[in-house]
Amino acid sequence: MAPSARGVALRALVEVGAGGRANAVLARLLDGCGLDRRDRALATELVYGTCRMQRACDWLVDRHARGRTEPDVRAALRLGAYQLGWTRVPRHAAVAATVDEVPGPGRSVVNAVLRRVADDLGRGPVRWPDPATALSYPDWIVARLGADLGPGPARAALEAMNVPAVVTERPDGYAQDPASQMVAAHVGARPGERVADLCAAPGGKATALAAAGARVVAVEVDPDRAGVLAGNARRHGAGRVATVVGDAACPPLAPGRFDRVLVDAPCSGLGVLRRRPDARWRVRPADIPRLAALQRRLLDAAMALVCPGGVLAYSVCTLAREETAGVDRWLAEAHPDLVPLPPPGAPWVPAGRGGLLLPQAAGSDGMFVVVLRRPA
Repeated sequence: MAPSARGVALRALVEVGAGGRANAVLARLLDGCGLDRRDRALATELVYGTCRMQRACDWLVDRHARGRTEPDVRAALRLGAYQLGWTRVPRHAAVAATVDEVPGPGRSVVNAVLRRVADDLGRGPVRWPDPATALSYPDWIVARLGADLGPGPARAALEAMNVPAVVTERPDGYAQDPASQMVAAHVGARPGERVADLCAAPGGKATALAAAGARVVAVEVDPDRAGVLAGNARRHGAGRVATVVGDAACPPLAPGRFDRVLVDAPCSGLGVLRRRPDARWRVRPADIPRLAALQRRLLDAAMALVCPGGVLAYSVCTLAREETAGVDRWLAEAHPDLVPLPPPGAPWVPAGRGGLLLPQAAGSDGMFVVVLRRPA
C-alpha cells in the first residue's frame, strides 16, 4: 500500500520516541516516500505538533490507558490525541484514520482510548492539572524560565514557542529566522573586513556576513555539518566564505588577524523550541552549566583571534540567564579590557551588556547577543 501522511507521521514518532531527532527522522522518511506536497505538509505538522504537545497528549490519554503501552501504541495514542485536541480534523476522522495505521492487537487499544479522549474533549474545555502539562513542557523548563525571565514573560515565551515556526527567506533565498538575521546584522561586518565565524554550521550567519561584503572564515568541528556549511557557502556566500574543519576551542587560525569574530555558541536551545519541538524532552538541567562552561572556553579562544580595535560577538539561541547575561558577566570579569558596544534596540530588551530577544516580541526565535570591542 502507498504510504499515507499519518502512516509516515506514526513511523517518525516511533523513531523519535526511540531517540531520533524529529527533523532528521522526518526528512529521511519523506525523502522518496511518494507523498504529494499537501500530504507532506500534513505529515510534518502531525510529527512536529505531536512532539510539541507530547506531555499534554499523554495526560489526555493516560486517564483511559490501562497499564504499559508498547512504543508503537503510545506513538499512535499521542498522534490521535494531538489531532483531537489541536487540529481541525473532525474527531471521528482523527480516530478512524489513526486507528487504520496501527497493526496487530494494539489497534483495539488505540481505538478504545482515542474514542474516550474524543468524548472528554467534546464535553468542554480541558481542566489541566498544572501549567507545565497544559503548555506541554518539562516542569524544570517552566520553573527555570519563570525564575530567569519572570513569570509573565516566561509564560508568554513558552506559549509563543508552541506556535509553529514559519519559513522566512532572506533576499538571496536562504531560509533563516529573523532573529538570526538580526544577530548577523548586529555583528556589523563591513566590506573587506576579515571575519571569523567559529561555530558556523549550517552557515546562515556566515553567509549573511559575507553578503555584507566581508571575507569570512567559517569554522565547524563536525565534518558532516561542515559539508552542509560548505554547500550553503557555495550557494549563498558570494565566493567570500572559506570553510575550515576545526575545533573552535582551539581554532586553527592565525591569532590577532580578524576584524570581527563571532561565537554563535552551542547552547541549551531554550529559545528555539518552536523550531525544534522535540528538544524540550532531550535537554536536561545539567546541560546548562555544562554548556555555559563550553561557551566560556570558546570565548577565551576567540579572544586570541581578534585584532587590536576589532570586535568580539557572542550569541546563543537560549533564554537561560546562565548562558546569556551570566556568560556576559563572566566576560566582564575575565576580559575587563573589552568595551561593550550598544545592544540592539527594540524589540530586543537589555540583558547584561547585550540584548535578549523573546520569542513573543517578534514572532521569532529567542536569542541573546552581546558585541564588545578590543582596545586598539
